[in-house]
Amino acid sequence: MKKLQNPVWQSLKESHQHFLIDYQGVKFYDPEICIFGAFENENDTSNALDEYAKLADRFFLVCEHKTPTYNSETILLEKKIDGYQMVLENNVSIAITEEIVQLTNKHIDEVYDLIWLVMPGFYQKRGFEMGTYYGIFKNNKLVAITGQRMQTDHFIEISGVVTHPDYTRKGYAKQLVSYVTSEILKEKKLPILHTNKGNTAITLYQNLGFKITRDMNWWLFKKK
Repeated sequence: MKKLQNPVWQSLKESHQHFLIDYQGVKFYDPEICIFGAFENENDTSNALDEYAKLADRFFLVCEHKTPTYNSETILLEKKIDGYQMVLENNVSIAITEEIVQLTNKHIDEVYDLIWLVMPGFYQKRGFEMGTYYGIFKNNKLVAITGQRMQTDHFIEISGVVTHPDYTRKGYAKQLVSYVTSEILKEKKLPILHTNKGNTAITLYQNLGFKITRDMNWWLFKKK
C-alpha cells in the first residue's frame, strides 16, 4: 500500500487533518498533539523546519529513505533513529486474561506520566487525542498501556506500548497489543506499528503476526 510509505503525511492528509500545520507542502502535527512532520520533496524541508522551530524546540521528520535538507545555522540535527515499519500479516489470537480498560480523558495524566517514566522525551499530553488508548490497572494503578497514533482511512498505527518497570514480564504488553490489533481489525483497517531497530519487542510483535515491511527513519531536529 503506497500510503504506508509516508504514514505521517497520509495521516495528516486524512484522519488527522484537523491537527495539520502545513508549510508549502511539508506537513506537521500541531506540536501540542505530536512533534512529527513529513514531506514528499526533501528540497522543501529547510524553510519548513525554520518555521516549525518557532513552535517547537525539538521535533521529528519521518521518512522511509529520503534525507531532509535543513539550515545548519538555525537547526541542529540531534540524531537519526533507524527504525522499522511493521504491518500485520496474519493475526495471531491469544488468550486475554487481564481486564483491559478503554481509557478516557480522566486518565490523560496517568497515561502521560507512565509514558514519560518509561520513554521520556517526546510524548505530548494531547497525544491522547490521536486515537483510542487501552490500559491494565493493578490496585487502581495504571501499569500498562497501548494506544493508537497515526491513522488514515486504511490503517491505524499501534503505539504507546508501555509497561511500568515494576510490572514487566507478566504478558501485559502482549495482551494489550493483541487486543488493540483486534479492535483495529473490527474497523476494517490495517494494524501497523513502528519501532527502532534492535528493539527487543520486535519478537513479541512478530509472534502476534506482524512482519517487518520497510525501514522508517526518524530525523530528530533541534532549534539552535
